[in-house]
Amino acid sequence: MRAAGVTTARWLDAQLVAPEAERGERIVCYAGALTGAVFATVLALRAQHTWLPLTVIAVVAFDLFGGTVVNATRSAKRRFHRPGRSSRHHLGFVAVHVQPFVLALLVPGFGLLSASAVYALTLGGAAVILLAPRDLRRPVAFAVSALAITAASTSVAVPVELAWFAPVLVIKLLLAHLLPEEAER
Repeated sequence: MRAAGVTTARWLDAQLVAPEAERGERIVCYAGALTGAVFATVLALRAQHTWLPLTVIAVVAFDLFGGTVVNATRSAKRRFHRPGRSSRHHLGFVAVHVQPFVLALLVPGFGLLSASAVYALTLGGAAVILLAPRDLRRPVAFAVSALAITAASTSVAVPVELAWFAPVLVIKLLLAHLLPEEAER
């Protein structure tokens, strides 16, 4: 029975973190995911959301806070930036992150216009980064991310309890995911 549990745990780690993730990476990733989920849930509770929006917010927070950490690990960099991975794969990864629309559908006060703006800022930012010459992608990614976070924070109406959402989404996708591991000097 123990072998099945270990196999399930390794499979889950491979899906949520990365295949062959080191113990320390797994600990930091799950700690980031849980801490972010708890923080976001407390904010949602203070805003007196009912169980469905509360659950959605907690799950989205677990994914985004955890994914921000996961995408920054060496294990995930090896997975997402292995030979054969193209800009299309990376843009596709960004495109499937439709959490803004999930929030718009299920969380009061987070409208479709706000969801569309956050999604467009993130997807458009990813396209700009991926079109940049490889040797300039890192500074372009930081410039685009700073601008996207500023635009989302100052121009998009979201409930105060979700003020974390756009910045964390941008960091997860544009900085943590799109940028490959740099060689240590």
